[in-house]
Amino acid sequence: MFKKLVAIEPVGLIPSAEMALHSFARVVVLHQDIPVDDNEIIARIGSADAVLLSYTSRINRYVLERCPGIKYIGMCCSLYSPESANVDIRYANERGIAVTGIRDYGDEGVVEYVISELVRCLHGFGQEPWDGMPREITGLKAGIIGLGKSGGMIADALSFFGADIAYFARKEKDDAKAKGYQFLPLQELLSHSEVVCCCLNKNTILLHEAEFKQLGNKKILFNTGLSPAWDETAFTGWLEGDNLCFCDTVGALGGKHLIGHPHIRCMQVSTGRTRQAFDRLSEKVLKNLSEYNR
Repeated sequence: MFKKLVAIEPVGLIPSAEMALHSFARVVVLHQDIPVDDNEIIARIGSADAVLLSYTSRINRYVLERCPGIKYIGMCCSLYSPESANVDIRYANERGIAVTGIRDYGDEGVVEYVISELVRCLHGFGQEPWDGMPREITGLKAGIIGLGKSGGMIADALSFFGADIAYFARKEKDDAKAKGYQFLPLQELLSHSEVVCCCLNKNTILLHEAEFKQLGNKKILFNTGLSPAWDETAFTGWLEGDNLCFCDTVGALGGKHLIGHPHIRCMQVSTGRTRQAFDRLSEKVLKNLSEYNR
């Protein structure tokens, strides 16, 4: 059992899961706002040996050096790799600090967002139809960049509605091949596709000037990641054409300064943070704590 567990910010646990935290630590402190800087994070952690955080704050080396009592950090958000994490995992491991994260808890809502916005765009619900007259997803050339869990689910959903699916990933995937999805090099995928969905890990940028030239004009681009999948200068240049970009969050877009662009549709809300997602998140966070405390 931990001596003290601190959530340095809101972490999205349901009430029953918050109560369950008391079975893992003698003292539990749950902060309900986001710390403004590293020093506030350090003050909140104090003497705690267990820390929880979401995706809105960072625990870097500076923080870890000043909080020697930490034994465990639970990321209540997606953890795919040390490079994309908002915790300095490599330094934490050097210090003997265990870092856990979760995956695959909010993908369903993101899939529904992509289908919803694409249908509205193609049919012209509340706007002009994308092709000048209502169109179905049937026969649409859809390209998926990053065929992980969420990218695969988006591909499956689009395929269900009759889209022609191509994808780019680190390597060709047997299960995708079995479904008839075409593996293409990135630049070929961009020129081939009418709609492109970027489903990449945080801080992964694959679209630069050359890629946007290949993508070309009269295209629809979705970004479902936590950060932009593009170089901003190249991206804003591409937007000047007859193109459209959809993002659910400001973080995925790259900043509030881009929201007013007429070719950008940003919901400014995380579409993966649904009631069911919080249930899944809570279950996985508690499972990580249980496995560490065995």
